[in-house]
Amino acid sequence: MSAFGFDSPDAQAASSGRSRQYVTFLVGDRVYGVDINQVREIRQWTPTTILPNQPHFTRGVLNLRGTIVPVHDLRARFSGTLTEATETHVVVIAAIGEQTVGVLVDAVSDIITVSTDDIRPVPASAAESDLAAIQGLVSTEDSMVALLDLAALFVAPGLEAV
Repeated sequence: MSAFGFDSPDAQAASSGRSRQYVTFLVGDRVYGVDINQVREIRQWTPTTILPNQPHFTRGVLNLRGTIVPVHDLRARFSGTLTEATETHVVVIAAIGEQTVGVLVDAVSDIITVSTDDIRPVPASAAESDLAAIQGLVSTEDSMVALLDLAALFVAPGLEAV
């Protein structure tokens, strides 16, 4: 059963190792995906509590049923430009090892099932930091999806995912 409470033939194929499922979301006109097994929930944007001395892409923290969760702005992480968050934006709550993080995105778009054979490497011309953050690229009928490594994007040095 997936993190979203359903089990489908696609989910069964994904569990066999031949394919994997990804939750895809939008930031501007770009489509990104994360492994569905990392996603814990999807929440509407609400203001966060800002903490001092945080990276430029950290929007603050929120209290999620007693767990303090840092919320990171994916647009700011990649481009340096903060998202002007409104109630139409969403926060994808994800697990990175033992850590829970929130990722601010414009919208969640879909759940896709991808054959591991269809995942292509990131071209060598991309910046080195991009190579660490993007596990691969997948073409869908509508777009190219960049599959993210959340640990490479948001885990502080010394706190690597277990």
